[in-house]
Amino acid sequence: MKYDSKIELVNKIEEYSFGDVARQANGSAWLKCGDTVILATVVIDETEIVKDDFLPLTVQYIEKTYAAGKMPGGFFKRETKPGDFETLTSRIVDRSLRPLFPKGFGHPTQITIMVFSVDKESDLQVLALNAASAALYVSDIDINTSVSAIRAAKVDGELVLNPTLSQLRESTLDLYLSGTKDDLLMIEMRTLGSEDVEMSDVMVDPMLDPGMGAVMLSNHTSNAMNEDELIEVFEKTQSALFESNAKYEQSFESHKKETKAIEYKAHVINEDMLSYVRANHLDDIANAMNQMAKSERSTALRELRKNIIARKTEWAEVETEVELKDAIERVKREQVRSQILNDKVRADGRALNEVRPITIDTNVLPSAHSSCLFTRGQTQALVVLTLGGAKDAQMFETLTEEGTQDENFMVHYNFPGFSVGEASPIMGVKRRELGHGNLAKRALEPIVNLDGETIRLVSEILESNGSSSMATVCGGYMALKAADIDTSDTVAGIAMGMVSEGDKYAILSDIMGLEDHDGDMDFKVTGSKDGITAMQMDIKLGGISLDVLKEALYQAKEGRSHIIDIMLEAESKIEFNDGVLPTTDFFHIDPSFIGDIIGQAGKNIREIIEKFEVAIDIDKKEGKVKVTGKNKSGIAGAREHIEGIVSKPKVQKIKYEVGDKYPGTVKKIVDFGAFIELPDGTDGLLHISKISKDRVEKVSDVLSEGDEVTVEILEFKGNKISLGRVF
Repeated sequence: MKYDSKIELVNKIEEYSFGDVARQANGSAWLKCGDTVILATVVIDETEIVKDDFLPLTVQYIEKTYAAGKMPGGFFKRETKPGDFETLTSRIVDRSLRPLFPKGFGHPTQITIMVFSVDKESDLQVLALNAASAALYVSDIDINTSVSAIRAAKVDGELVLNPTLSQLRESTLDLYLSGTKDDLLMIEMRTLGSEDVEMSDVMVDPMLDPGMGAVMLSNHTSNAMNEDELIEVFEKTQSALFESNAKYEQSFESHKKETKAIEYKAHVINEDMLSYVRANHLDDIANAMNQMAKSERSTALRELRKNIIARKTEWAEVETEVELKDAIERVKREQVRSQILNDKVRADGRALNEVRPITIDTNVLPSAHSSCLFTRGQTQALVVLTLGGAKDAQMFETLTEEGTQDENFMVHYNFPGFSVGEASPIMGVKRRELGHGNLAKRALEPIVNLDGETIRLVSEILESNGSSSMATVCGGYMALKAADIDTSDTVAGIAMGMVSEGDKYAILSDIMGLEDHDGDMDFKVTGSKDGITAMQMDIKLGGISLDVLKEALYQAKEGRSHIIDIMLEAESKIEFNDGVLPTTDFFHIDPSFIGDIIGQAGKNIREIIEKFEVAIDIDKKEGKVKVTGKNKSGIAGAREHIEGIVSKPKVQKIKYEVGDKYPGTVKKIVDFGAFIELPDGTDGLLHISKISKDRVEKVSDVLSEGDEVTVEILEFKGNKISLGRVF
């Protein structure tokens, strides 16, 4: 393969080839970075123009298992539906490239990104966007701006740009930025929780809990970042991003195809209609804006349109009615933005930094492990938590990891049509649902320390008018607390927006659907009162300055703190679903007693499990014990029983030899003999034929449990001891 461009970036080198493969596409780029090879193609349908007011762009990121020398997992040995990582990567590329297309572009456009070879240290999400942007830049479509991505990590407190995957696994920060050489367009950020391990002080008497005196204690931290620290990271990362795009454009310029003449959708507002609506129906539009739910607002605006047509019958033609709809939408947008910028009041009467009323009800589902009904204004999420063990984890495979991985913390987000008043059936999971669930997962995962457990959170959106993903974060945190799960921080989420005209701008807290639709920015921030755990930003206008971003972050902090105060009050009133909710107790024992707890062939531990109705996991090396059950009294009883075994003076094990004679106690009588407990607690079998000098028909005729007898070691069969009676 001949490479046309070699670009040296921070910590990596990218090589590009144009025109050698996929030559019938409108644009293509073959990218090699390390041992990773990616092909990106762009194709437009020049024969069709979509008339609706949206960009018909589809992005598909596809991984081939042969790229890593693997066979597809499962029964079918062919790639089938895309995995979560593929879908999320497609979504990231789409959100980054969509702003590049000029207004009026209506041709169906397909961007396909295929991974042919993989380097196990490569960041495939960054390379996917870079390859797609390169293919778009050199295509015959009139797009002359490069968009690329850069990732930042924090390893041992130091900022690392374009980290390897090994470095990212050691990082406390995962920041993904995309933009042009002048503007920042998109942010995906999360922190990664970690354990600070230290030697424990002897706070617990080792005689009561022998393992505690010798164990290492860990302190979980979410690594949430404060606003000033995050802005400093943005500044350094953004600078490298801008430099990269300048290099791309300079290197790719000579490989651009000749631009094709493309027909654009004519989108001209009818000035007569616009003037008529402004002159006669401002109050009607204001009343429609007060219908906060999307379905109610749409109905009010549709009624307005019908009333106007009833009086002006010349506007009754279908095409003309579409023009009238556009004119009404334009006036509505103007009113929404003007009221915010000039009057500092929003459509629902709130101040710019005001959060809508919040109500929180926990454990509303009596048979679920825990649940929370979180309502903020006209957005409502029912978040339900289920606790499981290690075996309940979701198994998955990636190109860059060997073998299968386990996902122990899952957030599944569902958005049925009825939540926005739409008469639509519930189908499979859409990209938006997967993306919103992933955002909530990134927000909550850093605050949870899973020790062999699996947690699944499911968010059912029952009503939506602005940021149901942030309602999922808040409801998800409350569901964690309603399941009595320890967290390192209290985390809430808030959706921010912005309206801008020239030098004037206004930042909005807790935006609703109307403000998202007619505003210039959608900016979601999650975190504690002290720092941010995750954020996601899409900018509709030409970028955002870091000064404005900093102001938005601090206003988001104020809103988060307000929401957290309400959540903490609700947390203090939680009543657990006792009898349903699995409860777990952790403690340490001296590892040398583990054999006594388990017993011969697991007899002792089975008895504990059956008697107290619990599950028991023991770390044989460190002596960590986890007892899980649905009844607190059962868990307490099991712990007390185990600690009773541990507290007994340890009997030195005897090295038995054939011919040795010892006193023993009849422990259990069976049809074929009796089990005798020897002086160190070891059991041996006294066969029925060895009990007496005379023939014995029934063991209980001669021996009873608790009888003292003297026995002789006859032979060893593996771990079993055969005994004879001494007369």
